[in-house]
Amino acid sequence: MRLFLIRNRLLAAVTVAMVFAAPGAFADDDLESNEAWRLFVADHTNPVVHAIDFETGEELGRYDVKGAAALTASASGQTVFATQSDDDIVHILKTGINFSDHGEHRDLDVSDVELLPVTFEGKRPFHVVPHDDHAILFYDRGGKADIIDEAALLEGKAEVKTIGTTKPHHGVAVTMGRHVLVSVPNTEIVTKPDELPPRIGLRVIDETGEQVGDMATCTDLHGEATSARLVAFGCKEGVLIARPGGTEGPKLEMLTYPSDLPKGYTGTLLGGKAMQFFLGNYGEDKVVLIDPDSDEHFKLVALPTRRVDFVLDPATPRNAYILTEDGDLHVLDIIKGEIGRKATVTEPYSKDGHWRDPRPRLAVADGHIAITDPRHSLVRIFDADSLAEVRTIAVEGQPFSIVAVGGSGASH
Repeated sequence: MRLFLIRNRLLAAVTVAMVFAAPGAFADDDLESNEAWRLFVADHTNPVVHAIDFETGEELGRYDVKGAAALTASASGQTVFATQSDDDIVHILKTGINFSDHGEHRDLDVSDVELLPVTFEGKRPFHVVPHDDHAILFYDRGGKADIIDEAALLEGKAEVKTIGTTKPHHGVAVTMGRHVLVSVPNTEIVTKPDELPPRIGLRVIDETGEQVGDMATCTDLHGEATSARLVAFGCKEGVLIARPGGTEGPKLEMLTYPSDLPKGYTGTLLGGKAMQFFLGNYGEDKVVLIDPDSDEHFKLVALPTRRVDFVLDPATPRNAYILTEDGDLHVLDIIKGEIGRKATVTEPYSKDGHWRDPRPRLAVADGHIAITDPRHSLVRIFDADSLAEVRTIAVEGQPFSIVAVGGSGASH
């Protein structure tokens, strides 16, 4: 795979970055390094979100919402969306972490966490897709998706563009330039009142809301991710890739699963940031690396037991962390396409039972992996290099959904 050739490019890029960064470091004598990381943790059952200082473990705030929330950080990290699907509402938290780019460096401004006065209400909000300066909120039973401007949110206002989704369904919408990629439900079948129709494909709509080109087939479309300028969607047939296509709209290409893969398909996807690749599940006990520009698009990696959660390391692009139901944390080397290290980090959490039962979730912060342990009311912190547990943070109730926001920057 092309991924395995990227290592040399990464090393070259790091060398170039060091050469060009050196003069700036001496020129800006008035700059001081500043670093801040915050965790946001939602309870599995109780309607509360905790904001926690990552370094000290101190609770910065406890924010009451309406129901149990799933958390999604915006692309900038300035806001966190707390989606309460069973209660038809989404709250927004200001993280207090703000980066501004200045070419040779970026500034970091740190302020208080705040529950913003803006909320979004609709029938069963579910998928939130962060993208550039906005986020797309999809309402499964509302028949719509909202494109939400983040700058307006931070001013306490709602600036929204709403698009129709043909018919209520468990779907997703993603922006690509001036176009929007929207899942397509099967409108020809009759469903029971408490059921939603299956997804059968993806369509592209323009600024006026008109469809561009034909629908691309993608049976049971589920899961999406962005990497570089590409967007990927999981399908039963393969992984559907959307590429920028200029004024004519995105170009859609199906990467069909090869015949030598075992039976299965991808329904959850993560997208690389510093490298162009995707990591997806393949059934419950395998993951697959996806390189859209390689002759061999898929590389399968088997796991010893079923996957509970997985996450990419944005600061170390070649690392992905996978937690399996036996309580082991595995480090997947993206370049080699194999598991390199593992350690036991929690008690076993079986995948049997309801899919929404309280199980650990992962986040990456400042060279560490944060793992919620709802059974023991803890967030466990592990060193990413040694996989040793370095400390724990007590969080009342059943800490479940978690996101980490932060980084380093200059202060004047």
